[in-house]
Amino acid sequence: VQLQAFGGGLVQAGGSLRLSCAASGRTFSRYTMGWFRQAPGKEREFVATITKHSITTYYADSVKGRFTIFRDNAKNTGYLQMTSLKPEDTAVYYCAASEAGLETVVSRYAYWGQGTEVTVSS
Repeated sequence: VQLQAFGGGLVQAGGSLRLSCAASGRTFSRYTMGWFRQAPGKEREFVATITKHSITTYYADSVKGRFTIFRDNAKNTGYLQMTSLKPEDTAVYYCAASEAGLETVVSRYAYWGQGTEVTVSS
């Protein structure tokens, strides 16, 4: 499966953005989808994940209550709705797909999009 993330941009603290992840090549519903982010000088970290048919979601503590992950398998697209953004949310955001179940570890995701940059100004 090929993934393409988009929707990043510059936003003020407290604002909102919606990231999208468009999938192609194989049936999107075969995969658990995750979002990760990588800030400058830091390792890539888990943000959120959603199972194949949206039964279960899981979030990093740092985004819980502010971000929502969801997907539309009919459109082969996943989303990350981000609200109440903080400067510490500034990073390149990546979507990823896994054939395993709910996963929070980078190495468990075999397929990655190219990343979309989110900058939150204070």
